[in-house]
Amino acid sequence: MGKTKVLVVDDSAIVRKIFTDLISREPDLEVVGVAPDPYIARDKIVQSRPDVVTLDIEMPRMDGLTFLKKLMHYHPLPVIIVSSLTPKGSQMALEAMDLGAVEVLAKPGSAYTVGDLGLQLVEKIRAAAQIRYLKAVDKDRNPNPPTDTIAPLTQTSQKIIAIGASTGGTEAIKEVLLRLPPNSPGLVIVQHMPPKFTTAFAARLDQMCALEVKEAQDGDSVLTGRALIAPGAYHMLLRRSGARYYVQVKDGPLVHHQRPSVDVLFNSAAQSAGANAIGVILTGMGADGADGMLAMKEKGAYTIAQDESSCVVFGMPKEAIKKGAAQKVLPLNRIPEEIRRVLS
Repeated sequence: MGKTKVLVVDDSAIVRKIFTDLISREPDLEVVGVAPDPYIARDKIVQSRPDVVTLDIEMPRMDGLTFLKKLMHYHPLPVIIVSSLTPKGSQMALEAMDLGAVEVLAKPGSAYTVGDLGLQLVEKIRAAAQIRYLKAVDKDRNPNPPTDTIAPLTQTSQKIIAIGASTGGTEAIKEVLLRLPPNSPGLVIVQHMPPKFTTAFAARLDQMCALEVKEAQDGDSVLTGRALIAPGAYHMLLRRSGARYYVQVKDGPLVHHQRPSVDVLFNSAAQSAGANAIGVILTGMGADGADGMLAMKEKGAYTIAQDESSCVVFGMPKEAIKKGAAQKVLPLNRIPEEIRRVLS
């Protein structure tokens, strides 16, 4: 099997060199070209036929979003967005994900070292290279938020929904939350994403969904109608005090090269919620969440994995299924319906 061919597009010569050096260390990856702007990138794509493109959003001559839109229309490729850790950069990165980009990566800086970047960069390139197809973006596809509700749950049987995702997960999570009613049980969600980007991700979902969606802060209560997104660079754990569920947000070692980690969340949900939990594992590369989902199942939780046909990368769900952790394997569009069925 040949090496994965990568094109690096960035207006910074320093970033181009850092990326080239980091990628070239890996025996299975190869930089086939670099470009300082989208016009040169266009020519390099035609010449080099890369498997994956890393794309800076803020560039001269043509911004990254405009180029991405054209690229997805004429020559769709797996694209990893590279953005600054700023509110503007985070918003633009999320717009890029809507346009078809598959991953987002923060530029190296004071909060994100080159060492951190190297590990994340090569893992994201490998994940992107596994994508077999890219779904066309259809802006009219999102349904209106449901207006019906789920039958009230007694406080002693308060349910919790725990969701984990990685590559392709921003769209998958959106699909699930858009189809849940405003009185759904509290949700706790891990999406592998850098810091700051999770803030923008939660804010965008909050505008779109019937549920309240926010980036979790340490001690936040898990409430009916509320979804908490784990902040980038921190683990999130579910805790219980009497009848109250809340989250603990904390530092800690990487788990499966990730922080936040789905396994950390799912293991805590197994301990704190037991049979009152529903666990959902969505698209993503690697095995994060498989062990935690098995722990949830063994404690009586109901567990669901996304199926291969609807995954952007069938990695995390595949590992959960192999371990026997998933009680149901469903396409993405049937997962909200199954959650509602279990709760009714």
